[in-house]
Amino acid sequence: MKITLSGFYGAGNTGDEAILEAIVDNLKEHLDSPDITVLTLNPEQTAKRHNVKTVYKGWRKENKDKWQVLRESDLLISGGGGLLQDTYPTKVISGPLPYYLIIVLMAKLARTKVMFFSQGIGPVNTKYGKSLMLSIANMANLITVRDEHSKSLLKKLKVTRPETVVTSDIVFAFQQKQDTSCFDSLPQQWKDNKDKLVSVSIRPWFGREDHYDNFADSLDRMIEQDGVYPVFVPMEGKHDVRASEQVVKRMKHAEQCTILKEDFTPNQYLNFIATSKLVVGMRLHALIFATIGNVPHIGISYDPKVESLLKRNELWDYSFPLDEIDPAQLADNAHHILENEATFKANLAKSLETLRAEALRNIDLLKDHFVKER
Repeated sequence: MKITLSGFYGAGNTGDEAILEAIVDNLKEHLDSPDITVLTLNPEQTAKRHNVKTVYKGWRKENKDKWQVLRESDLLISGGGGLLQDTYPTKVISGPLPYYLIIVLMAKLARTKVMFFSQGIGPVNTKYGKSLMLSIANMANLITVRDEHSKSLLKKLKVTRPETVVTSDIVFAFQQKQDTSCFDSLPQQWKDNKDKLVSVSIRPWFGREDHYDNFADSLDRMIEQDGVYPVFVPMEGKHDVRASEQVVKRMKHAEQCTILKEDFTPNQYLNFIATSKLVVGMRLHALIFATIGNVPHIGISYDPKVESLLKRNELWDYSFPLDEIDPAQLADNAHHILENEATFKANLAKSLETLRAEALRNIDLLKDHFVKER
């Protein structure tokens, strides 16, 4: 079976690279020798890392190759991740939403079947974005989304055929490989305090800086109250490194923080986060990694997708919307979680079991809809 994958691949975003790795690994495990091609911004790296064929995804070049590979494919997998949204500037063919839907349109013109795979939908607020969703998203042969919010939004956008199936993020089915290189790269002080490591994931958000102050205050309080050693995990390379640096420079106890390098793989970051006592994070996939590693976490929600996961994990009561961070309360919540670690870990283990089964359902649905028909 020939499958083409379309997503935000090859750009250095750990969450999206984790999605790609989870999809590829599970396709190879559950299908009979799939022939996989990935549309990516970094064809050479993607091909080497995942042992797949690749085509450059941007419009600047290789457009004939895109058309050819779509013509030859049995299935286009669009996703996973938050591809269909117009938060970022959106024009006729630029911006995430037009790009990914145009790829879908090309596939349908080439008579190739399309599956929206474990996607997080929205926000879609512009008239142009809504019209594209109505006209093109309804062409899909199968749609799975990672949360109920995405299903509800598709209904509001009048994307009704085919029926949308709620599963979970495919990264919950990530095939973890043991690797300690992230931890080995830490300064000795942090190696000597393994039992006090707190992984921190922060991201820039449209020029605002108040959350940097709130993170700094919260981490200072956690250090003073529980003697933790925060380690910043840059899930999107230099962007998250810069955001982490903004927090550290605002801290009174900056000497008790460090920032990991930006060039580790998703599997390496996952293995590091799994060694932590607690995760405090904005990035969805940092919180997903925490769930996989059975590490209690406090989330800062800038998007409904983050809140949705925290509610699934019964941790929303200990977390905060981005605009409502209370540093004193956050530090107290962290203290409570650390003091009752066993209870939180037991709850997370149950949640992961369900989320992993739902993630693998994406593969089962793919097989049911597309493999039997061939």
